[in-house]
Amino acid sequence: MNSLWIGGLVAAWLVVGYRWYGGRIARRLIGPDDARAVPSRSRADGVDFHATRTPVLFGHHFSSIAGAGPIVGPLLGVLYFGWAAALGWIALGSVFMGAVHDYVSLMASVRSGGVSIGEIAETTLGRRARLILSVFLWCTLVMVVAVFGVITAQTLVKEPGIVVPTFGLILLAAVFGAGVLRPGRPLLPFTLAALGALAALVWLGTLLPITLPATVLGVPAATCWFWVLMVYCVLASTLPVWLLLQPRDYLSTWILYLGIGGGVLGLIALHPDLEAPAFTGFSSPTQGPAWPMLCVMIACGAISGFHSLVAGGTTSKQVSRESDGLRIGFGAMILEAGLAALVVLIAAGALRWDAGASPAAGSLQQLMDPAGGGPIVAFATGFGRLTDALPGLGASVGLFFGILMINAFVITTLDTSTRLARFVLQELARGAPVVGTRWGATLVTVLAAGWLGASDSYHRIWPVFGASNQLVAALSLLVVTSWLVGLHKPRAATLVPALFMLATTIGALGWQCAGFLRDGEGLLAGIAAGLVAMALFLAWEARGLLIAGRGTAASGRKAGPA
Repeated sequence: MNSLWIGGLVAAWLVVGYRWYGGRIARRLIGPDDARAVPSRSRADGVDFHATRTPVLFGHHFSSIAGAGPIVGPLLGVLYFGWAAALGWIALGSVFMGAVHDYVSLMASVRSGGVSIGEIAETTLGRRARLILSVFLWCTLVMVVAVFGVITAQTLVKEPGIVVPTFGLILLAAVFGAGVLRPGRPLLPFTLAALGALAALVWLGTLLPITLPATVLGVPAATCWFWVLMVYCVLASTLPVWLLLQPRDYLSTWILYLGIGGGVLGLIALHPDLEAPAFTGFSSPTQGPAWPMLCVMIACGAISGFHSLVAGGTTSKQVSRESDGLRIGFGAMILEAGLAALVVLIAAGALRWDAGASPAAGSLQQLMDPAGGGPIVAFATGFGRLTDALPGLGASVGLFFGILMINAFVITTLDTSTRLARFVLQELARGAPVVGTRWGATLVTVLAAGWLGASDSYHRIWPVFGASNQLVAALSLLVVTSWLVGLHKPRAATLVPALFMLATTIGALGWQCAGFLRDGEGLLAGIAAGLVAMALFLAWEARGLLIAGRGTAASGRKAGPA
């Protein structure tokens, strides 16, 4: 089957989903009112709360939620369950669950003074629910910072040519933020100039690749880069949002836009037939049943709990008017679904399929194996084959740009996650000395993430992260459903996805727990069982609110970090 026709159908569906279902959700559940004061203006502090132009905020939000998820997950989905199964989950999950989850989480936070989902949980579900959920969210974010820091550090070691553009972009972003965003100068001409400077940095990086010695002061090169990134995270979390986080994410998004555009053009030019099977069966020998495991494997691109943390964390504090929420919250999720669908077509069409015992070099199976390079190399190789079909570009250019694109995704998620963890910790320790301050909460977060990453301790608990992330989605949907009940709004659009994701997560954790027990992994089995218990407890806390409609609106609450 030709990939171009499949891609066109998915793209059309996503556009219809945004315009039809997104508009319906906005009208029936939210009712945006631009006359209502938003936190970016009512609580403006020049550090976290800062009204931002829509293109800039969309860039920050999209690059933050994307990460490596919409690339790694779809590759695994095709490998283990087939391209049709992966595309079906992406198409349906993104429109009816993921985009609704992101948009309503964003607007619930905007209407609640810019506080996190954990803080809203106290208003809707009670103090116990808020405490448990907030601690869980902070631990999840620390894990993200640790793992994404390790991934970025390893990429800097493997691809020394991206060192200059990676760190040069930080300086470029600071100049752009101080000279363009803060004074409110025209965006387009300065954006074009900044993109020219970024292109020069990429070119300079290819000429001057920076390779560290195997050890630096007795520390492995990857660990050295990791701690450099942790220092950057401290700055990204504490400096005014307009000075570093906002402009860096906005400019990084243009790398992503160019990558998506190049991939689409390459797909049109090459239009390969899909070699991978459409559906490999209802169960994978290694990954388990298609439900629930496919829904956990492909999170970003369909529905991801991390998105609600971004929406209710940094983004809600920067929305300049309520009508922008649909484009940013719902729209960014739809664009991410488009990227995930593109990755599925790359995996199934641009890469060869070889299910033999010894897969051929360059096949999806060989490249996805750690010895073949893993998901990042698999995506970059497939992307290179698409760009090879475009005039003036070759596979090597596409390979380099594919890796640069993933690195841009990952590092934006890294810095945003640090800031989000700081918000959650400040809310938990409101008013407390040190930990309740901006710098104190940041240092505690970065030191915890640094210990996990540098000691490789995250390896012991990372296997349950996928299910944990989807548990965040289920619990966030429960919280916003309770919030909607308090406002006497329809709740089916969020309650049905909440129940589906709750069942999916409990099913996935149960299947994983059984596997951990068989393998003698007592710690992982205990964590999985604990997460199931937490999910059931919070669902029980929400039961009365959802059934009896006794929710409390949080629209007048003013809380969170100052």
